[in-house]
Amino acid sequence: MSRVVVLGGAESGVGAAVLAKVKGYDVFLSDKGKIADQYVSTLRKWDIPFEEGQHTESLILNADEVVKSPGIPGTVPLVQKLRAQGTRIVSEIEFAGRFDTAKKICITGSNGKTTTTSLIYYLLQNAGLNVGLGGNIGKSYAYQVATEHFDYYVLEISSFQLDDVYDFKPDIAIITNITPDHLDRYDHKMENYVAAKFKITQNLTRDDCFIFDSDDDITIGHLDNIILRCKMLPFSQQKEVSQGAFLRDDKIVLRYEREETDLYLQELALGGNHNIYNSMAAALAAKATGIDNEVIRNSLATFQPIEHRLEPVVSIKDVLYINDSKATNVDSAWYALECQKRPVVWIVGGTDKGNDYSVLADLVKEKVKAIVCLGVDNAKIHAAFESTVGSDRITDALSAEEAVRKAAKYAVPGDVVLLSPCCASFDLFKNYEDRGAQFKAAVRAL
Repeated sequence: MSRVVVLGGAESGVGAAVLAKVKGYDVFLSDKGKIADQYVSTLRKWDIPFEEGQHTESLILNADEVVKSPGIPGTVPLVQKLRAQGTRIVSEIEFAGRFDTAKKICITGSNGKTTTTSLIYYLLQNAGLNVGLGGNIGKSYAYQVATEHFDYYVLEISSFQLDDVYDFKPDIAIITNITPDHLDRYDHKMENYVAAKFKITQNLTRDDCFIFDSDDDITIGHLDNIILRCKMLPFSQQKEVSQGAFLRDDKIVLRYEREETDLYLQELALGGNHNIYNSMAAALAAKATGIDNEVIRNSLATFQPIEHRLEPVVSIKDVLYINDSKATNVDSAWYALECQKRPVVWIVGGTDKGNDYSVLADLVKEKVKAIVCLGVDNAKIHAAFESTVGSDRITDALSAEEAVRKAAKYAVPGDVVLLSPCCASFDLFKNYEDRGAQFKAAVRAL
Protein backbone atom coordinates (compact mmCIF):
# COMPACT_ATOMS: atom_id res chain seq x y z
CA MET A 1 0.00 0.00 0.00
CA SER A 2 1.49 3.38 -1.04
CA ARG A 3 1.95 5.95 1.71
CA VAL A 4 0.66 9.46 1.02
CA VAL A 5 1.54 12.25 3.43
CA VAL A 6 -0.44 15.49 3.25
CA LEU A 7 1.24 18.68 4.46
CA GLY A 8 -1.29 21.31 5.59
CA GLY A 9 -4.59 20.75 7.38
CA ALA A 10 -6.98 23.29 5.87
CA GLU A 11 -9.52 22.97 3.00
CA SER A 12 -7.06 21.76 0.37
CA GLY A 13 -5.06 19.37 2.57
CA VAL A 14 -7.99 17.77 4.33
CA GLY A 15 -9.75 17.24 0.98
CA ALA A 16 -6.63 15.52 -0.41
CA ALA A 17 -6.37 13.34 2.71
CA VAL A 18 -10.00 12.19 2.38
CA LEU A 19 -9.47 11.36 -1.30
CA ALA A 20 -6.29 9.40 -0.49
CA LYS A 21 -8.23 7.46 2.18
CA VAL A 22 -11.13 6.70 -0.22
CA LYS A 23 -8.63 5.45 -2.83
CA GLY A 24 -7.02 3.04 -0.36
CA TYR A 25 -3.73 4.78 0.42
CA ASP A 26 -1.96 4.65 3.79
CA VAL A 27 -2.49 8.35 4.56
CA PHE A 28 -1.13 10.71 7.23
CA LEU A 29 -1.69 14.49 7.55
CA SER A 30 0.67 16.91 9.27
CA ASP A 31 0.21 20.62 10.00
CA LYS A 32 2.81 22.75 11.77
CA GLY A 33 0.07 25.05 13.08
CA LYS A 34 -3.28 24.43 14.74
CA ILE A 35 -5.93 22.70 12.64
CA ALA A 36 -9.38 24.33 12.74
CA ASP A 37 -12.09 22.36 14.57
CA GLN A 38 -14.16 21.73 11.43
CA TYR A 39 -11.18 20.04 9.74
CA VAL A 40 -10.26 18.03 12.84
CA SER A 41 -13.80 16.62 12.91
CA THR A 42 -13.57 15.72 9.18
CA LEU A 43 -10.25 13.89 9.74
CA ARG A 44 -11.72 11.99 12.69
CA LYS A 45 -14.89 11.12 10.76
CA TRP A 46 -12.77 9.56 8.00
CA ASP A 47 -10.40 7.93 10.53
CA ILE A 48 -7.33 9.69 9.11
CA PRO A 49 -4.25 9.87 11.41
CA PHE A 50 -2.93 13.42 11.78
CA GLU A 51 -0.75 15.71 13.87
CA GLU A 52 -0.86 19.45 14.52
CA GLY A 53 1.63 21.92 15.97
CA GLN A 54 4.62 20.02 14.54
CA HIS A 55 6.06 18.05 11.64
CA THR A 56 7.39 14.66 12.82
CA GLU A 57 10.01 13.86 10.20
CA SER A 58 10.01 10.10 10.82
CA LEU A 59 6.31 10.02 9.87
CA ILE A 60 6.78 12.24 6.79
CA LEU A 61 10.09 11.36 5.15
CA ASN A 62 8.90 7.75 4.58
CA ALA A 63 6.14 8.92 2.20
CA ASP A 64 5.94 7.54 -1.34
CA GLU A 65 4.27 10.81 -2.33
CA VAL A 66 3.54 14.11 -0.58
CA VAL A 67 0.54 16.33 -1.29
CA LYS A 68 1.62 19.86 -0.31
CA SER A 69 -0.94 22.54 0.46
CA PRO A 70 -0.48 25.67 -1.69
CA GLY A 71 0.16 27.92 1.32
CA ILE A 72 3.45 26.13 2.13
CA PRO A 73 6.39 27.62 0.19
CA GLY A 74 8.89 25.31 -1.51
CA THR A 75 11.67 26.94 0.53
CA VAL A 76 10.52 25.31 3.81
CA PRO A 77 13.39 23.04 5.06
CA LEU A 78 11.14 19.95 5.31
CA VAL A 79 10.01 20.37 1.68
CA GLN A 80 13.63 20.80 0.56
CA LYS A 81 14.59 17.65 2.49
CA LEU A 82 11.81 15.68 0.76
CA ARG A 83 12.92 16.94 -2.66
CA ALA A 84 16.58 16.14 -1.90
CA GLN A 85 15.69 12.50 -1.20
CA GLY A 86 13.63 12.30 -4.41
CA THR A 87 10.12 12.17 -2.89
CA ARG A 88 7.45 13.24 -5.38
CA ILE A 89 5.61 16.38 -4.22
CA VAL A 90 2.30 17.28 -5.89
CA SER A 91 -0.54 19.74 -5.37
CA GLU A 92 -4.09 18.79 -4.40
CA ILE A 93 -5.15 19.69 -7.98
CA GLU A 94 -2.64 17.23 -9.48
CA PHE A 95 -3.60 14.47 -7.03
CA ALA A 96 -7.36 14.86 -7.50
CA GLY A 97 -7.11 15.13 -11.29
CA ARG A 98 -5.86 11.51 -11.46
CA PHE A 99 -9.20 10.21 -10.20
CA ASP A 100 -11.52 12.59 -12.06
CA THR A 101 -12.99 11.96 -15.52
CA ALA A 102 -15.17 15.12 -15.58
CA LYS A 103 -14.65 17.89 -18.16
CA LYS A 104 -12.64 20.64 -16.50
CA ILE A 105 -12.74 24.40 -17.12
CA CYS A 106 -9.76 25.88 -15.24
CA ILE A 107 -9.15 29.57 -14.63
CA THR A 108 -6.01 31.31 -13.43
CA GLY A 109 -4.72 34.89 -13.62
CA SER A 110 -3.64 37.73 -11.35
CA ASN A 111 -7.05 39.44 -11.32
CA GLY A 112 -10.60 38.57 -12.28
CA LYS A 113 -10.22 34.82 -11.82
CA THR A 114 -12.77 34.50 -8.99
CA THR A 115 -15.38 36.56 -10.84
CA THR A 116 -14.75 34.67 -14.09
CA THR A 117 -14.88 31.30 -12.32
CA SER A 118 -18.15 32.21 -10.58
CA LEU A 119 -19.63 33.49 -13.85
CA ILE A 120 -18.79 30.26 -15.71
CA TYR A 121 -20.18 28.13 -12.88
CA TYR A 122 -23.40 30.16 -12.99
CA LEU A 123 -23.59 29.78 -16.80
CA LEU A 124 -23.16 26.00 -16.63
CA GLN A 125 -25.72 25.69 -13.82
CA ASN A 126 -28.23 27.73 -15.83
CA ALA A 127 -27.63 25.42 -18.80
CA GLY A 128 -28.73 22.51 -16.59
CA LEU A 129 -25.32 20.83 -16.47
CA ASN A 130 -24.16 18.71 -13.50
CA VAL A 131 -21.28 20.94 -12.39
CA GLY A 132 -18.98 21.34 -9.37
CA LEU A 133 -17.08 24.45 -8.26
CA GLY A 134 -13.68 24.20 -6.58
CA GLY A 135 -9.95 24.85 -6.53
CA ASN A 136 -9.16 28.18 -4.91
CA ILE A 137 -12.87 28.86 -4.32
CA GLY A 138 -15.58 26.93 -2.50
CA LYS A 139 -15.08 23.31 -1.43
CA SER A 140 -11.85 21.38 -1.99
CA TYR A 141 -11.68 19.82 -5.47
CA ALA A 142 -10.18 16.61 -4.02
CA TYR A 143 -12.95 16.32 -1.41
CA GLN A 144 -15.59 16.62 -4.14
CA VAL A 145 -13.84 13.98 -6.30
CA ALA A 146 -13.85 11.71 -3.22
CA THR A 147 -17.48 12.20 -2.22
CA GLU A 148 -19.54 13.44 -5.20
CA HIS A 149 -19.94 12.95 -8.94
CA PHE A 150 -19.99 15.80 -11.44
CA ASP A 151 -19.83 15.81 -15.24
CA TYR A 152 -18.09 19.21 -15.23
CA TYR A 153 -15.84 21.12 -12.84
CA VAL A 154 -15.12 24.84 -12.90
CA LEU A 155 -11.85 25.30 -11.01
CA GLU A 156 -10.14 28.52 -9.96
CA ILE A 157 -6.45 27.67 -9.73
CA SER A 158 -3.78 29.91 -8.18
CA SER A 159 -0.12 29.98 -9.22
CA PHE A 160 0.72 28.27 -5.89
CA GLN A 161 -1.60 25.37 -6.82
CA LEU A 162 -0.01 25.17 -10.29
CA ASP A 163 3.55 25.03 -8.91
CA ASP A 164 3.27 21.29 -8.21
CA VAL A 165 1.20 20.25 -11.25
CA TYR A 166 2.66 17.81 -13.82
CA ASP A 167 0.01 15.69 -15.61
CA PHE A 168 -3.16 17.62 -14.73
CA LYS A 169 -5.07 18.64 -17.87
CA PRO A 170 -7.98 21.05 -18.29
CA ASP A 171 -10.34 20.77 -21.26
CA ILE A 172 -10.63 24.57 -21.30
CA ALA A 173 -7.82 26.67 -19.77
CA ILE A 174 -8.24 30.39 -19.12
CA ILE A 175 -5.64 32.99 -18.15
CA THR A 176 -7.52 36.21 -17.33
CA ASN A 177 -4.36 38.40 -17.22
CA ILE A 178 -0.93 38.46 -15.60
CA THR A 179 0.38 41.34 -13.47
CA PRO A 180 3.08 41.35 -10.76
CA ASP A 181 1.82 39.52 -7.65
CA HIS A 182 3.23 37.07 -5.07
CA LEU A 183 6.73 37.77 -6.37
CA ASP A 184 8.10 37.00 -2.90
CA ARG A 185 7.28 33.32 -3.65
CA TYR A 186 9.04 33.42 -7.03
CA ASP A 187 12.52 34.74 -6.14
CA HIS A 188 11.20 38.23 -7.03
CA LYS A 189 11.42 37.20 -10.71
CA MET A 190 8.43 38.00 -12.88
CA GLU A 191 9.35 35.27 -15.40
CA ASN A 192 9.05 32.60 -12.68
CA TYR A 193 5.55 33.81 -11.77
CA VAL A 194 4.49 33.92 -15.45
CA ALA A 195 5.82 30.39 -16.01
CA ALA A 196 3.80 29.15 -13.02
CA LYS A 197 0.59 30.61 -14.47
CA PHE A 198 1.28 29.08 -17.89
CA LYS A 199 1.55 25.58 -16.38
CA ILE A 200 -2.25 25.54 -16.77
CA THR A 201 -1.66 25.13 -20.56
CA GLN A 202 1.17 22.60 -20.54
CA ASN A 203 -0.92 19.46 -21.28
CA LEU A 204 -3.54 20.94 -23.62
CA THR A 205 -4.24 18.88 -26.77
CA ARG A 206 -5.80 19.60 -30.17
CA ASP A 207 -9.31 19.09 -28.78
CA ASP A 208 -8.84 21.56 -25.90
CA CYS A 209 -9.27 25.36 -25.77
CA PHE A 210 -7.04 28.13 -24.42
CA ILE A 211 -8.89 31.39 -23.67
CA PHE A 212 -6.70 34.42 -22.97
CA ASP A 213 -6.57 38.24 -22.92
CA SER A 214 -4.81 39.34 -26.12
CA ASP A 215 -4.63 42.92 -24.77
CA ASP A 216 -2.36 41.72 -21.95
CA ASP A 217 1.26 42.24 -22.99
CA ILE A 218 2.73 39.81 -20.46
CA THR A 219 0.43 36.98 -21.58
CA ILE A 220 1.09 37.62 -25.27
CA GLY A 221 4.84 37.97 -24.64
CA HIS A 222 4.96 34.47 -23.15
CA LEU A 223 2.96 32.83 -25.96
CA ASP A 224 6.03 33.05 -28.20
CA ASN A 225 8.00 30.88 -25.73
CA ILE A 226 5.69 27.85 -25.86
CA ILE A 227 4.13 25.50 -28.38
CA LEU A 228 0.35 25.13 -28.06
CA ARG A 229 -1.59 22.62 -30.14
CA CYS A 230 -5.03 23.60 -28.80
CA LYS A 231 -7.77 25.93 -30.10
CA MET A 232 -6.76 29.51 -29.30
CA LEU A 233 -9.60 31.84 -28.29
CA PRO A 234 -8.32 35.37 -27.52
CA PHE A 235 -10.53 38.13 -26.13
CA SER A 236 -9.85 41.83 -26.72
CA GLN A 237 -11.29 45.30 -26.20
CA GLN A 238 -8.75 46.81 -28.61
CA LYS A 239 -8.89 44.77 -31.81
CA GLU A 240 -11.06 42.42 -33.83
CA VAL A 241 -10.19 38.70 -33.61
CA SER A 242 -11.06 35.96 -36.12
CA GLN A 243 -11.94 33.45 -33.35
CA GLY A 244 -12.71 34.58 -29.80
CA ALA A 245 -14.37 37.77 -28.46
CA PHE A 246 -13.97 41.47 -29.17
CA LEU A 247 -15.81 44.80 -28.82
CA ARG A 248 -17.74 46.36 -31.66
CA ASP A 249 -19.59 49.59 -30.80
CA ASP A 250 -21.80 48.84 -27.77
CA LYS A 251 -21.57 45.07 -27.86
CA ILE A 252 -19.33 42.05 -27.35
CA VAL A 253 -18.98 39.95 -30.49
CA LEU A 254 -18.34 36.23 -29.92
CA ARG A 255 -16.85 34.26 -32.79
CA TYR A 256 -16.69 30.53 -32.21
CA GLU A 257 -16.15 28.15 -35.12
CA ARG A 258 -18.55 29.36 -37.84
CA GLU A 259 -20.97 31.24 -35.58
CA GLU A 260 -21.03 34.95 -34.61
CA THR A 261 -23.06 36.12 -31.58
CA ASP A 262 -23.68 39.63 -30.16
CA LEU A 263 -23.97 40.47 -26.44
CA TYR A 264 -25.00 44.04 -25.57
CA LEU A 265 -22.83 45.77 -22.94
CA GLN A 266 -25.82 47.53 -21.36
CA GLU A 267 -27.35 44.12 -20.57
CA LEU A 268 -24.32 42.87 -18.58
CA ALA A 269 -24.93 42.58 -14.84
CA LEU A 270 -21.33 43.55 -14.00
CA GLY A 271 -20.02 47.07 -14.71
CA GLY A 272 -16.49 48.31 -15.34
CA ASN A 273 -13.96 47.60 -18.11
CA HIS A 274 -12.38 44.72 -16.19
CA ASN A 275 -15.75 42.95 -16.02
CA ILE A 276 -16.13 43.23 -19.81
CA TYR A 277 -12.98 41.08 -20.00
CA ASN A 278 -14.36 38.67 -17.37
CA SER A 279 -17.68 38.41 -19.25
CA MET A 280 -15.87 37.77 -22.54
CA ALA A 281 -13.80 34.93 -21.02
CA ALA A 282 -16.89 33.37 -19.41
CA ALA A 283 -18.97 33.63 -22.60
CA LEU A 284 -16.21 31.97 -24.67
CA ALA A 285 -15.95 29.12 -22.14
CA ALA A 286 -19.74 28.68 -22.38
CA LYS A 287 -19.63 28.64 -26.21
CA ALA A 288 -16.81 26.06 -26.18
CA THR A 289 -18.94 23.94 -23.80
CA GLY A 290 -21.85 24.07 -26.25
CA ILE A 291 -24.16 26.33 -24.22
CA ASP A 292 -27.06 28.02 -25.99
CA ASN A 293 -26.75 31.77 -26.82
CA GLU A 294 -29.94 32.63 -24.95
CA VAL A 295 -28.63 30.99 -21.74
CA ILE A 296 -25.37 32.95 -22.12
CA ARG A 297 -27.21 36.27 -22.57
CA ASN A 298 -29.59 35.64 -19.68
CA SER A 299 -26.82 34.47 -17.32
CA LEU A 300 -24.55 37.46 -18.00
CA ALA A 301 -27.52 39.76 -17.37
CA THR A 302 -28.61 38.19 -14.05
CA PHE A 303 -25.31 37.25 -12.36
CA GLN A 304 -24.89 38.64 -8.82
CA PRO A 305 -21.49 40.10 -7.74
CA ILE A 306 -19.45 37.81 -5.51
CA GLU A 307 -18.72 38.53 -1.88
CA HIS A 308 -15.60 40.65 -1.13
CA ARG A 309 -15.16 41.65 -4.82
CA LEU A 310 -16.53 45.16 -5.46
CA GLU A 311 -19.48 44.15 -3.28
CA PRO A 312 -21.88 47.03 -2.48
CA VAL A 313 -22.61 46.79 1.27
CA VAL A 314 -25.07 49.57 2.05
CA SER A 315 -25.70 53.26 1.39
CA ILE A 316 -25.80 55.46 4.51
CA LYS A 317 -26.76 59.14 4.11
CA ASP A 318 -26.05 58.78 0.37
CA VAL A 319 -22.52 57.45 1.01
CA LEU A 320 -22.06 54.06 -0.66
CA TYR A 321 -19.81 51.57 1.17
CA ILE A 322 -18.08 48.98 -1.07
CA ASN A 323 -16.27 45.86 0.13
CA ASP A 324 -13.41 44.91 -2.21
CA SER A 325 -11.36 43.05 0.40
CA LYS A 326 -10.30 40.48 -2.20
CA ALA A 327 -8.19 43.19 -3.92
CA THR A 328 -4.87 42.03 -2.46
CA ASN A 329 -2.61 43.50 -5.14
CA VAL A 330 -2.06 46.83 -6.90
CA ASP A 331 -3.76 45.77 -10.12
CA SER A 332 -7.00 44.71 -8.38
CA ALA A 333 -7.13 48.05 -6.57
CA TRP A 334 -6.49 49.82 -9.90
CA TYR A 335 -9.61 48.16 -11.36
CA ALA A 336 -11.65 49.04 -8.28
CA LEU A 337 -10.66 52.73 -8.42
CA GLU A 338 -10.97 52.92 -12.21
CA CYS A 339 -14.65 51.94 -12.23
CA GLN A 340 -15.74 54.43 -9.53
CA LYS A 341 -17.85 57.35 -10.78
CA ARG A 342 -18.11 59.18 -7.41
CA PRO A 343 -15.43 60.76 -5.15
CA VAL A 344 -13.65 58.01 -3.19
CA VAL A 345 -12.60 57.70 0.44
CA TRP A 346 -10.14 54.84 0.03
CA ILE A 347 -9.34 52.30 2.77
CA VAL A 348 -6.03 50.69 1.82
CA GLY A 349 -3.20 48.76 3.48
CA GLY A 350 -2.14 45.50 5.10
CA THR A 351 0.82 43.21 4.46
CA ASP A 352 2.74 44.69 1.53
CA LYS A 353 3.89 42.13 -1.08
CA GLY A 354 6.49 44.41 -2.68
CA ASN A 355 3.88 46.75 -4.15
CA ASP A 356 4.73 49.51 -6.62
CA TYR A 357 2.10 52.17 -5.86
CA SER A 358 3.29 54.57 -8.58
CA VAL A 359 0.94 52.94 -11.15
CA LEU A 360 -1.99 54.20 -9.03
CA ALA A 361 -0.78 57.81 -8.85
CA ASP A 362 -2.95 59.22 -11.67
CA LEU A 363 -6.09 57.40 -10.53
CA VAL A 364 -5.63 58.56 -6.93
CA LYS A 365 -5.20 62.15 -8.11
CA GLU A 366 -8.37 61.88 -10.22
CA LYS A 367 -10.66 59.87 -7.95
CA VAL A 368 -9.53 59.83 -4.29
CA LYS A 369 -10.37 62.62 -1.82
CA ALA A 370 -9.07 60.94 1.37
CA ILE A 371 -7.19 57.79 2.44
CA VAL A 372 -7.50 55.61 5.55
CA CYS A 373 -4.51 53.26 5.94
CA LEU A 374 -5.64 49.97 7.50
CA GLY A 375 -2.44 48.20 8.48
CA VAL A 376 0.38 47.82 10.97
CA ASP A 377 3.01 49.49 8.76
CA ASN A 378 1.64 52.18 6.42
CA ALA A 379 4.86 54.08 5.66
CA LYS A 380 4.93 53.16 1.94
CA ILE A 381 1.32 54.26 1.42
CA HIS A 382 1.97 57.60 3.15
CA ALA A 383 5.09 58.12 1.03
CA ALA A 384 3.20 57.31 -2.18
CA PHE A 385 0.03 59.37 -1.68
CA GLU A 386 0.35 61.94 1.12
CA SER A 387 1.46 64.71 -1.23
CA THR A 388 -1.45 63.90 -3.59
CA VAL A 389 -4.35 63.92 -1.11
CA GLY A 390 -2.77 66.21 1.54
CA SER A 391 -1.47 65.32 5.01
CA ASP A 392 -4.80 66.25 6.63
CA ARG A 393 -6.62 63.73 4.38
CA ILE A 394 -4.60 60.60 5.14
CA THR A 395 -4.85 58.77 8.45
CA ASP A 396 -4.15 55.37 10.04
CA ALA A 397 -6.36 52.69 11.59
CA LEU A 398 -5.63 49.38 13.34
CA SER A 399 -9.08 47.79 13.04
CA ALA A 400 -11.92 47.64 10.54
CA GLU A 401 -14.14 49.50 13.02
CA GLU A 402 -11.63 52.37 13.38
CA ALA A 403 -11.10 52.53 9.60
CA VAL A 404 -14.84 52.74 8.87
CA ARG A 405 -15.36 55.38 11.57
CA LYS A 406 -12.54 57.55 10.19
CA ALA A 407 -13.67 57.06 6.58
CA ALA A 408 -17.22 58.10 7.48
CA LYS A 409 -15.87 61.41 8.84
CA TYR A 410 -14.21 62.22 5.50
CA ALA A 411 -17.24 61.19 3.43
CA VAL A 412 -20.09 63.51 2.39
CA PRO A 413 -23.32 62.65 0.52
CA GLY A 414 -22.50 61.45 -3.00
CA ASP A 415 -19.17 59.83 -2.01
CA VAL A 416 -18.01 56.20 -2.00
CA VAL A 417 -16.10 54.57 0.86
CA LEU A 418 -14.08 51.85 -0.87
CA LEU A 419 -12.22 49.10 0.98
CA SER A 420 -9.76 47.96 -1.71
CA PRO A 421 -6.65 47.18 0.31
CA CYS A 422 -3.97 46.44 -2.33
CA CYS A 423 -2.31 44.22 0.26
CA ALA A 424 -2.62 40.88 2.00
CA SER A 425 -4.61 40.83 5.23
CA PHE A 426 -2.42 38.85 7.62
CA ASP A 427 -1.13 41.73 9.75
CA LEU A 428 -4.56 42.39 11.32
CA PHE A 429 -6.94 39.70 10.02
CA LYS A 430 -7.13 35.94 9.48
CA ASN A 431 -7.61 36.34 5.72
CA TYR A 432 -9.30 38.65 3.20
CA GLU A 433 -12.74 37.12 3.98
CA ASP A 434 -12.30 37.99 7.66
CA ARG A 435 -11.23 41.53 6.72
CA GLY A 436 -14.27 41.94 4.44
CA ALA A 437 -16.67 40.53 7.04
CA GLN A 438 -15.32 42.86 9.75
CA PHE A 439 -15.59 45.82 7.37
CA LYS A 440 -19.22 45.00 6.56
CA ALA A 441 -20.08 44.55 10.25
CA ALA A 442 -18.45 47.92 11.08
CA VAL A 443 -20.36 49.66 8.27
CA ARG A 444 -23.69 48.23 9.42
CA ALA A 445 -22.94 49.34 12.99
CA LEU A 446 -22.52 53.02 11.96
